[in-house]
Amino acid sequence: MKLIKAIVGLLLANVCSGAAPTVSVVSNTLLDAKGIFFVSFDGVVNVDSFQLSAVLAFQSFQYAAWYTSTGMAILGRRTLPSGAWSTLQLPHNLSTSDSHNVISLGVSPQDGKIHVALDCHSSQVSYTSSVANLATSGASWVASQFAPITTTLGTLNIGTEITYPQFVITPTNLLQFVFRTGVSGNGATQLAEYSAGTWTNVGSWASAGRAHVSGTWREQSGAVSCSSLGLTNHDTVYFYSDDLGRTWFNSAGTHIGTSGTSPINVNTAGIIIDALDADHGLMNQESQTVDSTGRIHIIISYVPGRFTQCVENYETVRPEFARPFHLYQATNGSFVKVEIPFFIQSVGRSQIVMDADDNVYVVMPFVRVVTASKASGWTDWTVVYNGTTTGLDVFEEITLDRARVTPVSVLYQQTSTGTTPSAVKLIDFALNG
Repeated sequence: MKLIKAIVGLLLANVCSGAAPTVSVVSNTLLDAKGIFFVSFDGVVNVDSFQLSAVLAFQSFQYAAWYTSTGMAILGRRTLPSGAWSTLQLPHNLSTSDSHNVISLGVSPQDGKIHVALDCHSSQVSYTSSVANLATSGASWVASQFAPITTTLGTLNIGTEITYPQFVITPTNLLQFVFRTGVSGNGATQLAEYSAGTWTNVGSWASAGRAHVSGTWREQSGAVSCSSLGLTNHDTVYFYSDDLGRTWFNSAGTHIGTSGTSPINVNTAGIIIDALDADHGLMNQESQTVDSTGRIHIIISYVPGRFTQCVENYETVRPEFARPFHLYQATNGSFVKVEIPFFIQSVGRSQIVMDADDNVYVVMPFVRVVTASKASGWTDWTVVYNGTTTGLDVFEEITLDRARVTPVSVLYQQTSTGTTPSAVKLIDFALNG
């Protein structure tokens, strides 16, 4: 079977001196001098780009989550924009050394509860939520403000094979929970919704505002790739919903699926927006955002065919040859792909954000920030910050706060060796346009 990995004519980018937007560092704060460190699946558990969210702003406060050196789950809180961080320790220890087993945070605007989902990879999720209004009141930041940890979402049983827990706030101020059931290459993306204090199931959507989904298909069979050490991801797809994830449409506006009853599958018509076979190390779970006109902008990355037509080992070939691409929807509804002219230098993923003027900022692995201006048609790609040359000592992927981009907060962990703990830090960038 196949699994969509949601997130979610080639123009070669030109580098134009002085035209692209810039960034500046506002602060760089130590959250934990001894965050847990181990490498699995080419990543670390405290910072995976697919987390929604490891760092999250809501009203007057910002929250962050990570595992400390003992494996205990830590939640941090500060008053925005620059208050001191306070921490608490949840009564949960990381169950296994697997970088998928991240901590994700969400807030339900209806009641001000903080929701925490953690420690799962094709296994039961661990979940807790706070007392009402903790997210808004600034009440005492202690573990007793959170309910006992369970393997259900409140009273909703979502199964025993959960991966990629992600919280999303809808335009109608409902909190939704997106997650995968099953296993890699043989699973389904599911949706649950929190309203009036209760979680309910919306159902599988892939086996009053618009929900945009972009992603790749992954095959469980390695035979689809030219090499057993390649990645079996292929094709970039896109579809959307205007009713909070109940019914789905392709970019042409054709109804293609209904959550729970007729989920989208690999044969669904009209959803591929960039065709690519499974021989190029295409990464899953990358990044997307929406501009001020409601158009989707996506970051994908793979090894272009001019370097090789067969990625024999993605762990060695992606760091050497993979490039990121900016894929966006034009005013006529078609999709345009622009190659960002810099090597990723990593197995990992990049993150895209936009400022109020629709300029694009992409935070690549190692906290390398590249930008492009709307005025150029997003072609004047320029490196405006390099975390390597400035000595941040970042371990590859980062994750960032999508609820707050003025400034944008980037969570990263410093590199280490073996299982020696390393620092977990938060760097704030002003987006200067």
